[in-house]
Amino acid sequence: MKRPVVMAILLLLTGIAGCTPAVTEEHPAFVKQLIADIEATPAANSPGGIWKYRYGGRTVYYVPPSCCDVPSVLFDAEGQAICSPDGGFTGKGDGRCADFFERRSEERKIWDDPRVE
Repeated sequence: MKRPVVMAILLLLTGIAGCTPAVTEEHPAFVKQLIADIEATPAANSPGGIWKYRYGGRTVYYVPPSCCDVPSVLFDAEGQAICSPDGGFTGKGDGRCADFFERRSEERKIWDDPRVE
């Protein structure tokens, strides 16, 4: 008698869990590919994460420098590289968006590389 009740409860719980919407945000395909590309590199070469901002009236994605003289990259929502706000040989990026850190808003870290502490 107990077995059918247990089975019914398990089926109910499984159904409820399967219908629970995921609490993830959908990102452009290029961001998903960027994450896959980063995960394919050694952890030591990881930028550690990807951030989403508003800058210059549009949504942008920031990938910080991964090491030493490597520049960061700022992408627009279509995946086109806009500039390098920091990093590189001088640490100041390419100079094409020197005001990024002062003018950015709506900061959200959208991906954390789990391999980096």
